[in-house]
Amino acid sequence: MSQKNYDMNPRWYVVHTYSGYENKVKTDLEKTIKNRELEEYFFDIIVPMEEQIEIKDGKKKTNLKKVFPGYVLIKMIVTEQTWYIVRNTRGVTGFVGSGTDPIPLTDDEIRSMGFEDLNINVDYEINDQVQIMNGAFENFVGTVQEINKEKHKVKVLVSMFGRETPVELEFSQVQKIK
Repeated sequence: MSQKNYDMNPRWYVVHTYSGYENKVKTDLEKTIKNRELEEYFFDIIVPMEEQIEIKDGKKKTNLKKVFPGYVLIKMIVTEQTWYIVRNTRGVTGFVGSGTDPIPLTDDEIRSMGFEDLNINVDYEINDQVQIMNGAFENFVGTVQEINKEKHKVKVLVSMFGRETPVELEFSQVQKIK
């Protein structure tokens, strides 16, 4: 990557991955970012999915299908260090761009992909009771403590071993208890 003045505004970049590694790259990258305390440089990591409805044997089945297999979208501030971390995540073959410099997506490209900073509206609010749908805390019930729309994360207080423990989850991992 050429030495230059960094653009300190977060932008969307596209990272090419080995096919089938998209979610692994997302998970590994999130772990690395947390371990190295670089959260202020990374704003979102998305493996765009779309629902696909399939009718099989008269039964309707909904599958999530990757919109861009082999690609992960990352909203980040590119510096020598952040570029290096993404570039060296297992499964990543490189940034989409020219040569070594990652090229951010334009606003038009982002719009045409259908997520203009994905303002996801969640049907739960702070202090609502929610059930965790998947992951390590599947079936746990907790109280929403914080909703971070920029990062699409929700912090839920879960009662474990007799004490309240905050757990950070993706919006899609929790469901409001009606």
